[in-house]
Amino acid sequence: MAIGLHSYRPLVGGVTHMVSTGHYLATAAGYRILEQGGNAIDAGVAAGIVINVTLPQYTSFGGVAPIIIHHAASGETREISGLGRWPAAASSDYFRREHGGDMPHGVMRTVTPAAPDAWLTSLRRYGTMSFEQVVTPALELAAGGFPIPPTLHRALVSSGDNIILDEGDTSQWDSTMRIFYPGGRALGIGDLLVQTDLARTFQRLIDAERAASGQGREAGLAAARARFYEGDIAAEMVAFIRGQGGWLSMDDLANFAVGVATPPMIDYQSPGSADDIAVYACGPWCQGPMNLHALRILEGCDLRGMGHNSADYVHTVLEALKLAFADRHAWYGDPDFVDVPMAGLLSREYAAVRRREIDPHRASAEMPDAGNPWAHQSGQGRAARQPEPVAGPLSADTSYICAIDRWGNAFSATPSDGFGGAPIVPGLGFMVSARGAQSWLDDDHPASLQPGKRPRLTPNPALAFKNGKPWLPFGTPGGDVQPQSMVQLFLNVVEFGMDVQQAIEAPRASTWSFPNSFWPHAYRPGLVGVESRIAPSVVDELRKRGHDVDVWNEWTPRMGSLCAIEVDAARGTMYGGADLRRDGYAMGR
Repeated sequence: MAIGLHSYRPLVGGVTHMVSTGHYLATAAGYRILEQGGNAIDAGVAAGIVINVTLPQYTSFGGVAPIIIHHAASGETREISGLGRWPAAASSDYFRREHGGDMPHGVMRTVTPAAPDAWLTSLRRYGTMSFEQVVTPALELAAGGFPIPPTLHRALVSSGDNIILDEGDTSQWDSTMRIFYPGGRALGIGDLLVQTDLARTFQRLIDAERAASGQGREAGLAAARARFYEGDIAAEMVAFIRGQGGWLSMDDLANFAVGVATPPMIDYQSPGSADDIAVYACGPWCQGPMNLHALRILEGCDLRGMGHNSADYVHTVLEALKLAFADRHAWYGDPDFVDVPMAGLLSREYAAVRRREIDPHRASAEMPDAGNPWAHQSGQGRAARQPEPVAGPLSADTSYICAIDRWGNAFSATPSDGFGGAPIVPGLGFMVSARGAQSWLDDDHPASLQPGKRPRLTPNPALAFKNGKPWLPFGTPGGDVQPQSMVQLFLNVVEFGMDVQQAIEAPRASTWSFPNSFWPHAYRPGLVGVESRIAPSVVDELRKRGHDVDVWNEWTPRMGSLCAIEVDAARGTMYGGADLRRDGYAMGR
């Protein structure tokens, strides 16, 4: 099997299944499962756990994994909220009192690990295989190792990826150092990365499943889950976190479960298409509805008439995204704690109001004021305050997976939580999600820290349907750039007729005129990043309109790493796309 940075092949005649992921070995694992007779959910979970092994700088088995699944047999389209909750003992007062309002790296950011439950819940509800079958490719790679690619090596040596090894007492990072920095030096390109402890963790879960397998597949999956969240693995996580001063408890783990719900959706109306297009995203516990809100605003604009990546087009897309970010800041949070006006936010009436706020000749100098979506549904609420500018990094972790099979099942997931956020648990080989870094210490903010509350997550998979059938699973890593790159991919396909690989490779622009989701919530009013392949004349015109444009590399990973699969039902073909900005790869047959 050939391995490369990306793969695209329009497959004709009898296409049965396809996988596209953020790492070539994960794509190979998902394809292997499909060839063994598994469905898209089995393949997606297998690829996701391989991503946890092969992209440790971006994801972790103990991290997050939001998922959207379409199950053909039942007709269900569901989100699985693979996102942890703050421990019951967590307190924003602690950070204000002990750290002067800062939230330092490490175990104090820890929330309950959600990815294992998300993977197992997907298998139990919609898969066909055992945990042992789908985890075997990841187990083999963890135990036998794989060569370090340049992307991982750069992450190991770059402080920009939040690898914290030089802050005061570094003893809590010893377990991370032993795996990735043997002898105190980062593993080099071509060195073999072996993750023995992680392989043992997989084997322990397999052993639990085998012991209960006589009672059926679901009993085996439940036993593996119980060992992780209630058994000896849970006890080892808690002992390490609490030994470092963290809050995680056995009760926090035992009481945790991912949510399964119907995800938000819009029907996108393209002026040039008679197709019935529906787009699903995860709920406001993440930033997923931003994709839908921005598309609602943009569907009323003459995008084709502006021309792709013209100054008018880029300006309009950026200004629409700013409006969506303003509403994210004001209204999005864990709906178990916050009344989020989703119906109003996604209504065409509200989109029309926001669209009228776009000045075609002048950029908004900062993040716009939030709108009032409550005017378009019953109820009322109070928006978060306008923020002040804050310095800080523009973080961009995460990866992405999608799969479609011969039966019409579709899987779309965005796993995350790299090893730079918190130390690896000794003996287990993974870090426990430090996604608490996406909470706010302002108690009036909808994404504020509260015990039992989910931080507002950046990872957000999407799944679009055409004429009632799964058509386009898509997503990307990249922190706050995710909805921006996802919206541009969707428009490239729908409004400009590109195939998915062309849509992925097209140069992209991004706004940063909003508070970043990661602590310390950096806010750069007016800042725009564009890839250098966007015409200099367009850059000049954007600057004339008031955008503070920073020209980035022509294929910068800062713009994410999109993956997508497009189903052409009329031709009976699938088209897989993967991004050469990182290590993506697509494969199908």
